[in-house]
Amino acid sequence: MGIGILSLVFIVLCILIPSLKFSIAVDTIKISESITNGMTLVSQGDKFVLGFFSPMDSNKSYLGIWYKNIPDKTIVWVANGVKPINDSTSGILTLNKTGSLVLEQNDKVVWYTTSQQGSLNPVAQLLDSGNLVVRDENETNPEAYLWQSFDYPSDTILPRMKLGWNLRTHTERRMTSWKSPDDPSPGNLYWGSLLYNYPEQYLMHGTKKFVRIGPWNVVHFSGLPDEKPNNIYAFNFVSNKDEMYYTYTLVNDSVIISLVINQTTMTSYRSVWIEDQQIWRVVKSLPKDRCDLYGICGAYGTCIITASQICNCLSGFSPKSPTAWNSSDWTQGCVRSKPLNCTNKLKDGFLKVEGVKVPDCTHSWVDETIGLNECRAKCLNNCSCMAYTNFNVSGKGSGCVMWFGDLIDLRTFEDEGQDLYIRMDASELGRGNHCSILSEHSEIIELEGGRGSEDEGDIDLPLLAYSTLVTATDNFSIKNKIGEGGFGPVYKGRLACGREIAAKRLSSDSGQGITELKNEVKLIAKLQHRNLVKLLGCCIEEENRVLVYEFMNNRSLNMLIFDDTKRKLLDWPKRFNIICGIARGLLYLHQDSRLRIIHRDLKPSNILLDDMLNPKISDFGIARIFGLDQTHGNTMRVVGTYGYMAPEYAADGLFSVKSDVFSYGILMLEIICGKRSRGFYIDDESPNLATHAWSLWKEGRAIELIDKGIEDSCVESEALRCIHVSLLCIQQFPKDRPNMPSVVLMLGSDGEFSKPKEPGYYIKKDSFVETSNLGQSEKITTNDMTITLLEAR
Repeated sequence: MGIGILSLVFIVLCILIPSLKFSIAVDTIKISESITNGMTLVSQGDKFVLGFFSPMDSNKSYLGIWYKNIPDKTIVWVANGVKPINDSTSGILTLNKTGSLVLEQNDKVVWYTTSQQGSLNPVAQLLDSGNLVVRDENETNPEAYLWQSFDYPSDTILPRMKLGWNLRTHTERRMTSWKSPDDPSPGNLYWGSLLYNYPEQYLMHGTKKFVRIGPWNVVHFSGLPDEKPNNIYAFNFVSNKDEMYYTYTLVNDSVIISLVINQTTMTSYRSVWIEDQQIWRVVKSLPKDRCDLYGICGAYGTCIITASQICNCLSGFSPKSPTAWNSSDWTQGCVRSKPLNCTNKLKDGFLKVEGVKVPDCTHSWVDETIGLNECRAKCLNNCSCMAYTNFNVSGKGSGCVMWFGDLIDLRTFEDEGQDLYIRMDASELGRGNHCSILSEHSEIIELEGGRGSEDEGDIDLPLLAYSTLVTATDNFSIKNKIGEGGFGPVYKGRLACGREIAAKRLSSDSGQGITELKNEVKLIAKLQHRNLVKLLGCCIEEENRVLVYEFMNNRSLNMLIFDDTKRKLLDWPKRFNIICGIARGLLYLHQDSRLRIIHRDLKPSNILLDDMLNPKISDFGIARIFGLDQTHGNTMRVVGTYGYMAPEYAADGLFSVKSDVFSYGILMLEIICGKRSRGFYIDDESPNLATHAWSLWKEGRAIELIDKGIEDSCVESEALRCIHVSLLCIQQFPKDRPNMPSVVLMLGSDGEFSKPKEPGYYIKKDSFVETSNLGQSEKITTNDMTITLLEAR
């Protein structure tokens, strides 16, 4: 029985039995065969279905494609969104002799396809990719289509669909939202690709740019630096004389993934189907925060999502309307502190801005054949050129992009992004205007590289003027003081451009000097990890020595965890996140960085918390650099903080990655209990937190260690696992302690671990330790302040 006869039989049966549904168990229809409401095509691998549907409670009918094996009908393509069928029974889809698909209602054409090529034997087929295609039945090329639905996206982009332009036909493949959940007609939110010299893709709201992801820099879209290779999907961007498009493919074909645009939420989602839970899980969304909104900071403003005020003027610029700016209306943007004077190009230079999404590319120019130096020269010779950068950021970078006119829609990222060189009057390129981004003409400090590391040699770090820091901290005012350690006091400050900083000032009586300063600088300047504090610059002028760090609004861990009121802010999920973050930071220091670093002073006051309470390890003044094949060392002078020192280090000066592991174990216990390790006395048998934890563990009462204030949020299995791991970390002998890769693995595992042995601890009743090798007494703090003693390097 042919499909045409079958359709007639089906229509008759539907009249007699209105509730009847029928599926065609094939994926193809041929000339004069048809599909009517209630009939479907199913792709060969049972992945997608083509048929008629009515969204929600609508009485209108549409031809569409949806997933075969997902319970809630998830529509991925709609043919006649603009012109629905006004009932649920009269639609009919036919393939005619010219190879066109025609959708009719009561002999009136509702929707149809066209092709520039004819065919004697056309067939329409639904593929396992979700693509409905018309092809010649005798065509041997499997991708030679007369027509395909992938060229006409709805609100969903499936793997291998192209989002962009066919430049041969000058047609755009545009992804457009539904008008509402019950109306699949095109809404006014869509992904559009704009054919500038440096092409870009935008999430558009009507005719206005809503979200800009930045141009493709050969590695990722400039505004999506976190879009990296993963085990779910791979992505690519193609731009040549024939096509310009974005596409993605599946790494694992068994995964179901889609990119959907939703007008109701004004959001674009990338989601993965979780079969076990029968849900769609969002893995990416745009806009992800306010900094993704187009032009939120106006011209020459940059958006920093972690700043207390997200919009900041670039260095050398100030708000065009200070009144509006202070009221959080940033749309008027910023203006130059000193206008450009193009009569003498030698008076201009370029400010190097690091870690940004490059500006809107409406007025841009590209040359892929020249390098950055020639690019700079071309930009300098053109008075209208306001900025330049590499076209290709992979490797050492190549190619040239230049911008003309105001720079709009900049964003600054904490750890990623790319470099941009902004035209400035030469007088603005001095060292007094430093921000997160520093001028390529700034002075730098050259410091001796790490001995024994693959990065041996000099390293450079921006050198800030002391006057800049005096202004930023209100002359190191006591009201701006936010902490103090063995190095000296730490002050909150704000640079002229608006960036908040933490300035750590070396005390004249701290016993430390340029050696410790250089030690900390040369370490941190080379380390880049989300769980390590970022060093922005330093100052060395006569006796004034200051390190400048990114500012952490939530200060240090000890200011929260040991405060009876504030520690209530740290529920169990936050504490577990802090525990895991510190572990990842230590793992990086010990194994994954280009250097091998032993911190030697891990404690709560050296753990800083960002706006989201993510931990960052700080204070590397007494850290030691090892070669990658070196794991331990010894010193004649012990430095650090009692209560966190491993016993072999406190007693004999022996330190290793395992002494850091010991400190981490103590720190874990403090986070879990909300109590300090030292000064914790239950009785003579439990003089400190470590011995108390060991006693409870042996008695099967470890659960009693958990802070009473987090009982409601606590995941008992996770907390007990953390207690177990902490006790393994603080065992007496280094060989018994796990290394950090094992610690990270155990924290994320539900497996069985070895049983801990009795912890090691080193108790001193006074504040002095005898150093027999030196024949003298050395004072070391017993509180939470570090004492750093000079030692042979």
